[in-house]
Amino acid sequence: MRFLSFRYCRKRRLGELERQLLRKVAELEDEKSLLHNETSAHRQKTESTLNALLQRVSELERDRQRQLLRKVAELEDEKSLLHNETSAHRQKTESTLNALLQRVSELERGNSAFKSPDAFKVSLPLRTNYLYGKVKKTLPELYAFTICLWLRSSASPGIGTPFSYAVPGQANEIVLIEWGNNPIELLINDKVAQLPLFVSDGKWHHICVTWTTRDGMWEAFQDGEKLGTGENLAPWHPIKPGGVLILGQEQDTIGGRFDATQAFVGELSQFNIWDRVLRAQEIVNIANCSTNMPGNVIPWVDNNVDVFGGASKWPAETCEERLLDL
Repeated sequence: MRFLSFRYCRKRRLGELERQLLRKVAELEDEKSLLHNETSAHRQKTESTLNALLQRVSELERDRQRQLLRKVAELEDEKSLLHNETSAHRQKTESTLNALLQRVSELERGNSAFKSPDAFKVSLPLRTNYLYGKVKKTLPELYAFTICLWLRSSASPGIGTPFSYAVPGQANEIVLIEWGNNPIELLINDKVAQLPLFVSDGKWHHICVTWTTRDGMWEAFQDGEKLGTGENLAPWHPIKPGGVLILGQEQDTIGGRFDATQAFVGELSQFNIWDRVLRAQEIVNIANCSTNMPGNVIPWVDNNVDVFGGASKWPAETCEERLLDL
């Protein structure tokens, strides 16, 4: 009996153990299933993240490649522009140097005299701060003046400064300038009048400006025609004597501190100054070549004009030839 009870108890314990094992197996199966699901979800999430990262890297690489290609194209364009500018500058410089060498050769051969003392022009081919002409003679004190000259320029923007006269304490005693997109201006004692002149077409033009200290009256003529007049331009101010007269540059100090952006580019001839206001008919006669009237203060003569920095003197066209160019 006792033996049977033992067997019963043992069988019962074995049954309980078997159920526990089965429950454990079931739990492990559930955990395995959960882990499998989590692993699959994690793998999918990881793969999705990796795919997104790979796609982003690919996009960044494409963007970087496009940026590099654009940069290469821009550099190629800049290189091409620089090459063109360099070539154009080289050609212009070589042309200027060849002209200067030809002029030097003529001078060395003794061919330095012009047909007449006034039959020359000053050439200022480049916009720099070192090409200019200088009139040796200075001005006396003036209470009126007329300044006339022939000029030819196609410079843009603005033809620059055909002439300037500076005295101690006033660099802008007399200046004719067309700077940038501004109109041509006449400065007297640093006071300004705008002139209705238009000369940047590459043709020869005869320009005259008159001024008198009385009420600061001024007139502007182009090719013999009066195009403008005004008053109150530095009234009752006498033009000071003993200054420096420069062709082709605007002076910030006496005889110097030139600014390349204000330099005249082109040719000048027949620059004359009188100590009075010429009559309109006199100006017409000069402009249409019916009279040759040198300035009684500053006449246009070869030995009164020096050139510097690559500016040069050349035989000038006749007055009649300049007329044909209008």
